[in-house]
Amino acid sequence: MPDSSDIALVSVPLRSPAAIALPAATEIHNSCQSALNEDLGNGDLTASLIPANARIEAVLISRETAIFCGRPWAEHIFCCVDPNILLQWEVADGEAISAQQNLCTIIGPAQAILSAERCAINFLQTLSATATLTRRFFTAIAHTSVVLLDTRKTLPGLRQAQKYAVRCGGGRNHRMGLDDGVLIKENHIIAAGSITQAVQQAKTRFSETLIEVEVENLSQLEEACRAKADRVLLDNFSPELLREAVRITAGRLKLEASGNVTLKNIASIAETGVDFISAGALTKNIQAVDLSLRFREIAPQTPR
Repeated sequence: MPDSSDIALVSVPLRSPAAIALPAATEIHNSCQSALNEDLGNGDLTASLIPANARIEAVLISRETAIFCGRPWAEHIFCCVDPNILLQWEVADGEAISAQQNLCTIIGPAQAILSAERCAINFLQTLSATATLTRRFFTAIAHTSVVLLDTRKTLPGLRQAQKYAVRCGGGRNHRMGLDDGVLIKENHIIAAGSITQAVQQAKTRFSETLIEVEVENLSQLEEACRAKADRVLLDNFSPELLREAVRITAGRLKLEASGNVTLKNIASIAETGVDFISAGALTKNIQAVDLSLRFREIAPQTPR
């Protein structure tokens, strides 16, 4: 069972347990291939010291309570190194895991398993960290109807993987990139001339796309309302100002709170009545989950 100090991590069910879509297979392959290229280079010198016909059985163990994530990446890493490696999983993405829990048994050629180990665990530790932190944020606001969103503050090259991990943790995705939504920020407003002009241009050019405006005060909020933006991002508003923003807009548009959102203050933000809270912390303020691969037995070598 999970540690009592972390029971909240697993005690709150996800509000919308819809199937969690994986990134495209090509995306997973490219991420794994990039990781293997930088780690293996021209070959694993240390693993080459082991007889080529040696086989091992190993077990992947969790050292702490967490939300597990990253299995498709780990599977692909081992398959790329040697398709003869057998993985026997005891956990699925999105499930809670506890300290000293066996997650997977790995059987196959010793050289290949040792060469693939670090890349596979890197993906699992990082994506489990993202899913775990997301679940903690999600749990903190589960008593409200607020939707938890991520941001584009992801680790370079791992955006789709981390945004998948956010979904496994209970959050939802904001924009995947700059090409799938309009978010008009301070510098866009300055360059366009005003919030009104920026929104008008966006509505003319991208009429079927969500148009969101980031505002820093109530005056800008009122202008965004008059311009008929679809959503307003309230940047670094205090809880008092957030409540006032909710009162002023009265449901005319959706409100998203963002800026310095932490586990300590997210509940008070959610209780103001906003519709969304976005937090860059979900994907950038993470601490790798402690996982370990341990040999359980070494199969005897077959005669040459």
